[in-house]
Amino acid sequence: MLNVDLTGKTALITGATGQLGRVMARTLADCGANIIIHYHGNEGKANELKQEIESIGRQSMIVRADVTQFDDVMSMKDRILEHFDAVDIVVANAVVQYEWKSILEQPIEDYTSQIDSCLMQSVYLAKAFVPSMIDRKAGRVIGINTECSMQNAPGQSAYVAGKRGMDGVYRVLAKEIGEHQITVNQIAPGWTISENDRLNNTEVSEGYSQTVPLRRRGSDQEIANVVAFIASDLASFITGAYIPVNGGNVMPAI
Repeated sequence: MLNVDLTGKTALITGATGQLGRVMARTLADCGANIIIHYHGNEGKANELKQEIESIGRQSMIVRADVTQFDDVMSMKDRILEHFDAVDIVVANAVVQYEWKSILEQPIEDYTSQIDSCLMQSVYLAKAFVPSMIDRKAGRVIGINTECSMQNAPGQSAYVAGKRGMDGVYRVLAKEIGEHQITVNQIAPGWTISENDRLNNTEVSEGYSQTVPLRRRGSDQEIANVVAFIASDLASFITGAYIPVNGGNVMPAI
């Protein structure tokens, strides 16, 4: 029987206090990993999550940083290394939220925020944490992308631009550091059922679900399960992949 075993690994999750971030943190902790909880504005939620993770016997710490700023990311790395010897798994999940509008109506600053929080965050995290992975000849870099980057629907231009840029960075990084046995992959969720949906009874969306071959929305836990798999030794020969987890709503061409 195969098990996702992350015992002894340390994982950093950016945006860990968000809807999906919390589920990923819990899931990696359940698989044995120690968890570094990154947050930007919600310290209360970060502390709650830390207590929850430590209650199952894992080590945890919280770090505040603006992942759109290189100096902040490097400072975050220094603080982490005061508590942990190394970061084995980096999950780039944080993203700036904004209102989707048409290209002609979208404020310019929204494009900047998406480039900074998707593309540049990926670069900053690589510069901060990949060098020590190279020294150890091991590591996992995982980016949370989106099915939107392949759909290109009206209103998504800033988001798609940021995530497409992120995709390019991850594909190149996978080729540049693969020889060091470090894998670099992206998980691309569809419109995912979250804690808010369960609280508000909005899990069902017939219009969207009819576009999905599996005829339903995926759950946050289903996304987190794939992240855990990619973070584990079971996925040791997968790198440079863009993995849709959306019930077939988007199918990359070969």
